[in-house]
Amino acid sequence: MNIALIGATGFVGTAVLQELLQRGHHVTALARNPAKLPAQSRLRVVQADVQDEQQVAAAVESHDAVVSAYNPGWNAPDLYDEFLRGSQAILAGVKRSGVARVLVVGGAGSLFVAPGVQLVDTPAFAEHVPPNIVPGAKAARDLLTALQHETQLDWTFVSPAAMLKPGERTGRYRLGGDQLLKDGDVPAGISVQDLAVAIVDELEQPKHSRRRFTAAN
Repeated sequence: MNIALIGATGFVGTAVLQELLQRGHHVTALARNPAKLPAQSRLRVVQADVQDEQQVAAAVESHDAVVSAYNPGWNAPDLYDEFLRGSQAILAGVKRSGVARVLVVGGAGSLFVAPGVQLVDTPAFAEHVPPNIVPGAKAARDLLTALQHETQLDWTFVSPAAMLKPGERTGRYRLGGDQLLKDGDVPAGISVQDLAVAIVDELEQPKHSRRRFTAAN
């Protein structure tokens, strides 16, 4: 497939890029600074500001799908607004391009831990997550809420397990829906490499059209 990837230099995006290329897909990476991405076979880098929907539309046009692992940076001074502003520009650009399929990488904060209770709203989240990350988690939750009313795009939202970390690519993972996956009494984890496997598997064999899924080891 020809996949457009946003956020290819980030934590998740780097792993997704490598997984796509290893499987033989062709990738167009949108980057504000293309020099950050070294040349690789089947990789094309396009300079684009993803907060500009026209630039997004021009860069992703004619691709089979778009993967957005966009994050303005956990230390962005206006993280909540910047995350939503950039995400909305990306979705508007994808619509303008005519590409239907988009997979958005969000966070675990919007997963439910009890009926009507999302992880981001629990005391445990506030206690264990650095305060600079909380606005981004809330913005990702609100982005999912907006996507759930989206009818033009064939979207999928991916929430990793709560404990996302570097690790090895085992190729094994378990899937869930809107509930936080756990290992016994504690939140489950997943390596970023296996999260990338789950993401590319969903691109190759879609099973979550207009739905969110989560993945854990």
